[in-house]
Amino acid sequence: MTSIAAVRLGRPAAATKEEALALATDHYLDGRRVDVQAIARELGLARATMYRWFGTREVLLGEVLATRAEKQMALIRRSVGGVGAGALLETLDRGARGLVQSAALRTLLAQEQERALRILTSSDGIVQPRMVAGYERMIDVEVEAGNFVAPVPSGTLAYAIVRLGEAFVYNDAAVGIRGDVIRLREVYAALLGIS
Repeated sequence: MTSIAAVRLGRPAAATKEEALALATDHYLDGRRVDVQAIARELGLARATMYRWFGTREVLLGEVLATRAEKQMALIRRSVGGVGAGALLETLDRGARGLVQSAALRTLLAQEQERALRILTSSDGIVQPRMVAGYERMIDVEVEAGNFVAPVPSGTLAYAIVRLGEAFVYNDAAVGIRGDVIRLREVYAALLGIS
């Protein structure tokens, strides 16, 4: 006799929210448009399920960008090692250089510049607040260990770091600083008290 638990009737379990986010990330990294309907179709989900999880395409794209940035930031920080202002500067610099070199980000900005900038830089969006929070945690770790004295509260410093990065990495082509990671490193160094 077969137990009821061993018999699976009906459709197999649908994909999870995490699987949807992973597939959306794959689309982004491949330079493809992050399309809610295409992702739902590929996973065998109803489009309504995707909208229930993410609300809008912009929210899904924001989740992709924020999650990717958080993972990259953690990876870079671990690979830099060290402590204090020097380690923070190296982490920030490598992060900025990674963004400038990102083919996926360049493609997104080329295809949907206005929307992409709004998603990346909006203080009431997903990406910017999560980046500020991530940098604030990173700064706090150094402060609490006695390795760094922040010149201003860590939240303020993290916000300034993120906003400067936005301007230098992908926002201010008009004044000739988009992608200028060398000058950005100099500004970060000044913020961190490194001469």
